[in-house]
Amino acid sequence: MSLYKRKDSSYWWVKLHHLGKTIQRSTGTEDKLKAQEYHDRLKASLWEQARLGTKPRYFWNDAAGRWLEETSDKRTHREDVRKLLWLHAHLGERYLDEITLDVIDSIRAARLKEGTKTTANRYLALVRAILRRARDEWEWLDKVPKVKLYKESDGRERSITPEQAKKLLAELQPHQRDMVLFTLMTGLRQANVLGLEWSRVDLERGHAWIDSGTSKNKRPISVPLNKDAIEILSRQVGKHPERVFTYRGKPIKNANTRAWRETLKRVGIEDFRWHDLRHTWATWHRRAGTPTHELQRLGGWRTASMVDRYAHLAADHLAESASRLGGLVAGYDLATDCQK
Repeated sequence: MSLYKRKDSSYWWVKLHHLGKTIQRSTGTEDKLKAQEYHDRLKASLWEQARLGTKPRYFWNDAAGRWLEETSDKRTHREDVRKLLWLHAHLGERYLDEITLDVIDSIRAARLKEGTKTTANRYLALVRAILRRARDEWEWLDKVPKVKLYKESDGRERSITPEQAKKLLAELQPHQRDMVLFTLMTGLRQANVLGLEWSRVDLERGHAWIDSGTSKNKRPISVPLNKDAIEILSRQVGKHPERVFTYRGKPIKNANTRAWRETLKRVGIEDFRWHDLRHTWATWHRRAGTPTHELQRLGGWRTASMVDRYAHLAADHLAESASRLGGLVAGYDLATDCQK
């Protein structure tokens, strides 16, 4: 039977024989009538390829699967998997050449009902990237629709004060308190804190490092450890042979938990994400007078322009620097006034 059900899937699957090969794939639907339509379209397409020499048509599912295979080493691979699962309901049954601007707009509208424009951009950008690769590298398409993204702001700068941080730390459970405090001391991203391994830590020298394979910009990051950071890491010694931050003997996989969100609400901190701890760290550094080039290296940013968003926070420090030129031409105005 060319249409069948599998024990591990709720969808109908299709099985066809073509040029000595067996083609098996999910129809992406639980509706048998839609599955039959998918089967008929696929069978007709295969016939046209074999008898008429037409260019093979590929489904979105084919492209999504190949994308995941070729980008399995991406830092955002898991995020891509999650996005593609959501996109499957909109694109799973379509041929790539059926993904028009109208289809893109329907995805845009559906995504906006569930989140922000920024989030919608992430899904649209993934669709655009896959379609472009299908055209430019795989030669599965001759042309692709022009996918436009929403204009986004320059960047989020949400941070909290040291006083707010103290209230937050006082309310957190010990394992989360240590991770939050370590982030505030180092500015590391959530993934790098959760994935930190003992093989990347030297307590005696007060140093840790993030290798290029796990850093966002694919460059190694040197992490100098201050006294507080060393104390935090010292408390984790012996809890796990490989990973630094754990809970009940197991590595922590997610920091953005319900307990974290409820604690924020309890202490009155609104509109604050875990990544904003990094913004807070950068803000505190700028207010303490840390120069741009030093902050760039500490934070592992690729360019200085990515640090410039914190420049206005160093106004007092810059004013002090500007005052160093005071008095160099102090007598100029007086001299000119005397000549009037």
